[in-house]
Amino acid sequence: MKLPLFVLIGPTAVGKTKISIQLAKVLQGEIISGDSMQVYKYLDIGTAKIKPEEMEGIPHHLIDIKEPEENFSVAEFQKLAHEKIKEINIRKKLPMLVGGTGLYINSVINENYNFSPTGNTEKIREKLWQEVEEKGIDNLLSKLKEVDPLSAEKIHPHDTKRIIRALEVYYTTGKPFSSFQKTNNHTTSKYNLVMVGLNMDRDKLYQRINLRVEKMLEEGWVEEVKKVLKSGISPNAPALQGLGYRQLIMYLKGEISFEEAVDLIKRDTRRFAKRQLTWFRRDKRIHWIDVTDKKEKEILQEILFFTGRSIKNNVEVINNLS
Repeated sequence: MKLPLFVLIGPTAVGKTKISIQLAKVLQGEIISGDSMQVYKYLDIGTAKIKPEEMEGIPHHLIDIKEPEENFSVAEFQKLAHEKIKEINIRKKLPMLVGGTGLYINSVINENYNFSPTGNTEKIREKLWQEVEEKGIDNLLSKLKEVDPLSAEKIHPHDTKRIIRALEVYYTTGKPFSSFQKTNNHTTSKYNLVMVGLNMDRDKLYQRINLRVEKMLEEGWVEEVKKVLKSGISPNAPALQGLGYRQLIMYLKGEISFEEAVDLIKRDTRRFAKRQLTWFRRDKRIHWIDVTDKKEKEILQEILFFTGRSIKNNVEVINNLS
């Protein structure tokens, strides 16, 4: 019998975190983060990492498990996520995979995502990062164009993290990174899946993204980056190649102004959200819910209705929402 797995996906800033907490209360769930950046310690503000007090007692997994200078591959995520899903099921709780990193999510839910290494994965990652240090990112981009021109065309030439990830996937699996983006609508899974996607009006989503970037900066995002760099962590560390961090490092180096950095972060985050939606919309198993102008209570009720859960039995949780 297949183990149950609830999956909640959606673009950045759409509101997955808050809804996932309320869902976990009702569904007796534990949350597995499906975010490629929240695995890193010390990077809290820029990754929109949930604070302990916001968890409301709901266990969260695969957060703060790596040092910023450590590499983290999709193969490693896949392995850890499968282990957590099994552990949570043994505890008679519902595992809930929540996040927006498409490749990471799909590596867990789809059986055809085989990351059996064709070489030493650890050494492959180390070699790729070393090449960036010694020869620059253009050298790796040229290699990616040779083995996976489709990915090379889509990935920004300065996005070191995604270029390395694409090459790592190729060297690990022998398949182009782009081939994993072509989701088969009839893909089988080892789990009994319930998949829900949150989305909203594009203009309103972009407004939320812009406001969230501003809020992160108000909360001390720049100071967070300064503190990490001051601790001796290299600006070329894998964790600091994430969205927003590399732009703030450019500002701190004096390469661009603060205003330029903010504009770039907002623009690149909007583009990232668009890519997330493009990725997930290929999967016809996802039940999409438009959350535009809806209150948390309405969203939760709609998800529970889709899952077949009785709203009457969850009145207390729902009534506590706005």
